[in-house]
Amino acid sequence: MLVLSRRQNERIRVGDTVVVTVVRVSGDKVRIGIEAPPHVKVLRDELPPEVDCLAVGADGRALSAVVPLPRMLGAVG
Repeated sequence: MLVLSRRQNERIRVGDTVVVTVVRVSGDKVRIGIEAPPHVKVLRDELPPEVDCLAVGADGRALSAVVPLPRMLGAVG
C-alpha cells in the first residue's frame, strides 16, 4: 500500500485515467473527488457486495442501485 500526504486541492493520479482530488479537509474528515472513466467502478468499501453498480448524476448523488433501497437498508424481504 502506498500512503501519501495531500493537502486541500492537491491530486493523486492513478494510472492514466483516474484522478483523486482532496476537495476539503475538516477536522477528522476528508472529502475527496474521484474522476474516472465510466467503465471504472468506484464504490465505497462499506457497501454490501450485492451493490455492484451505481448510476451517479452530475451532482454526485446516486440515481439508482442494483439492490432495492429497503433491502440495502436491512429491511426483511
